[in-house]
Amino acid sequence: MLPGDARSGDGQAEGAAVGGGDADGDAGTAAAGGAAEQADAAAAAPDGPASGTGSAASEPDDAVPPASEPDRAGSARSARSVPEPGSVSPERPTPWPAAREVAAGAAGVLGVRDVGIGEALGQTLAVGLTALVDLPSFDTSAMDGWAVAGPGPWRVGGDEGILAGRGSIAPLADGHAVRIATGARVPPGATAVLRSEHGTVGPHGELQAQRRVTHGQDVRPRGQECQKGDELLPAGTFVTPAVLGLAAACGYDQVRVVPRPRVEVLVLGDELLREGLPHDGRIRDALGPMLGPWLEALGAEVVATRRLGDEASALSGALEASDTDLVLTTGGTAAGPVDHVHPTLRRLGAELLVDGVAVRPGHPMLLARLGDGRHLVGLPGNPLAAVAGLFTLAAPLLRALAGRPAAQPSWAQVAEVVPGHASSTRLVPVVRRSDGWLLPLRFHGPAMLRGLAGADALAVVPPGGLAAGDAAEVLVLPRPGGAP
Repeated sequence: MLPGDARSGDGQAEGAAVGGGDADGDAGTAAAGGAAEQADAAAAAPDGPASGTGSAASEPDDAVPPASEPDRAGSARSARSVPEPGSVSPERPTPWPAAREVAAGAAGVLGVRDVGIGEALGQTLAVGLTALVDLPSFDTSAMDGWAVAGPGPWRVGGDEGILAGRGSIAPLADGHAVRIATGARVPPGATAVLRSEHGTVGPHGELQAQRRVTHGQDVRPRGQECQKGDELLPAGTFVTPAVLGLAAACGYDQVRVVPRPRVEVLVLGDELLREGLPHDGRIRDALGPMLGPWLEALGAEVVATRRLGDEASALSGALEASDTDLVLTTGGTAAGPVDHVHPTLRRLGAELLVDGVAVRPGHPMLLARLGDGRHLVGLPGNPLAAVAGLFTLAAPLLRALAGRPAAQPSWAQVAEVVPGHASSTRLVPVVRRSDGWLLPLRFHGPAMLRGLAGADALAVVPPGGLAAGDAAEVLVLPRPGGAP
């Protein structure tokens, strides 16, 4: 939050649940520690009809203040210690692009290790994958049929033919043919493979082609895909099932990888329920079930998701006990009476790399380096604001820890006007239409998940907004569990 401001600039209540009110200003969401934050007047308008999609331009948003608000964007701040409570700092929130750059450069690559290819899925190649052999390593039949030598007709020889996996094969004389299976070694002297459906064998063993046969037809020549020594994939490649298959085909038993960064999630708040209906001022934890799968999809290994109350000692003890590469906290990043993240970081001697980002929703997010070199990303407690923090700070940091290169920006045109904040970036849930254009979704307040649940991506809306037809940078939302 801005120093001296009594609330987070998003009008965000620090509670990991969907708010009960219909204002984007989150008036119905409990604050961290159970205290409700007051939404400002600009956030008080209702979200609009209960449609899952529609014009974001028609909705008021607490992220869009009057045009007279002073510009809060500034250059990326240098690392600094956590300010004392109530202190006034002349520094401004880090601009959104600069915050992502800071996160991407905040950490070096984790150590490397050699693992069996069966264990490498989801990790990152620490060294490039180089072909150990030619692929294929011998001339191979691409189809079931006959290996033929020279022009036809051919005399068919052999009994069972040539099957895959056979070792030495006798040469094939000109004018002769032999049965061959897909994947089998093509005998020396063969000039093509005639598919089974394209040939007939007469009563005296003569093979006749029903179609013209060209030299090399349906033969995969040795080294067609790669030759020994070729670099197949560079270091930094994310290991997918296809990468495992390629490594196995080339003869690898082990690969050298950067392991997945280990992450622990700490969900803060006395008001949060793990099950059942909200009641008596308590609300459901929406972030605990959501963050873990997304972190896994971003390449992390989530070792635990823990719920903590609003006691400073509980947070401090959890941070000191954690041995993960990254700790992700939700809530408590503002300056309320039970917002303990800043004071705890100060007591632990942490170094703040980002303390507030000029982005709506989610600007009270932070990134800190703990004394032992581990990192902490502090997310706001409101669901959409927390997701904004996840993809602003945690995603590029995880890529850096895993040794993967920065993601290349993706762009698409917006189908309608998307209003912008006077000085901050906005992240707006969007769906990609069949024509490739982006349609902004309703229910994009910081406490809301309804728009995000139907979204394909977050559109990056620069200060001032976008006109219909403008190109927007797109943060594609990963689909955990192999969902399309």
